[in-house]
Amino acid sequence: MNKITCICLGTRNMKKALEFYRDKLGFKTDCKESNPDVVFFDTFGTKFELFPLELLSRDINESSPPTGSGFAGITLAYNVKSKKEVDEVIELVRKAGGVIIKEPQDVFWGGYHAYFTDLDGYYWEVVWGPDFKYDENGLLKF
Repeated sequence: MNKITCICLGTRNMKKALEFYRDKLGFKTDCKESNPDVVFFDTFGTKFELFPLELLSRDINESSPPTGSGFAGITLAYNVKSKKEVDEVIELVRKAGGVIIKEPQDVFWGGYHAYFTDLDGYYWEVVWGPDFKYDENGLLKF
């Protein structure tokens, strides 16, 4: 199985967020709209890192590390090449002790997905899309 990740950030204001990332920071996208329902940016690849939470908190602010829990509007996406692979990944997660939040199911846009939380409570979407295409490096293309 290819393990391909995208980082999905929730935003309260798509127009402002798009302006920030595309127009001000120069993130590349084919999106020409000013207020789309969703936008994907081209990135040069992603590394997934695990780092002890306590150390990460102290790295952010030594004297007053951030704390708290709950959904912060961020999910990680695990993109796969078939519906069957969504089911397989969810079974692996289940066996590994992750919590299945949403069982695999068809999505209104034609895809198939599920959600789980990992052992630290981070939300992941496992997703297949009928129009997903991958480049020669196995990276998702839009």
